[in-house]
Amino acid sequence: MTDTITKHERNLSALIHASTFSRFFIPFGNFIVPLVLWTANKNDYKFVDHNGKQALNFQISMFLYSIILGIISIPFFVGFFPDLFNFGHFGFEGLSNFNNLNINFNSDDFQFGKWLLPVGIAGLMKFALVIVNIVYTILATIKTNEGETFTYPITVKFIK
Repeated sequence: MTDTITKHERNLSALIHASTFSRFFIPFGNFIVPLVLWTANKNDYKFVDHNGKQALNFQISMFLYSIILGIISIPFFVGFFPDLFNFGHFGFEGLSNFNNLNINFNSDDFQFGKWLLPVGIAGLMKFALVIVNIVYTILATIKTNEGETFTYPITVKFIK
């Protein structure tokens, strides 16, 4: 595939991969910008068609992994906040306490150890996904600009 690829095709393919960084400036730009570039040029160039599919599949996969990570982390947050669904403090028995202004801080009220672990693990996993996304997008941009075909790892092929 590399012997008949023009400079325009290589640049356009690299631009499709690099355009996924537009998510930092445009909401859902990592889907919209590459999709527009790919659909405008997929019928003219086979190399651009391949790279557009790769970039979009990878971005969709990363989005799916982020959603799955969020869904998996929900039980940890609910489990570490046992009084989260205790609605007794919304009743009328607490209204008399509003007349007496009593401010005290108890060290038992601030138990950072209970929620720090799930927040830390979920945050590290999300940070790892962001790093994987950035690193492989840069690699894809460089390899594509050199005229090589690049296939992202851990990608579900939604667009074939």
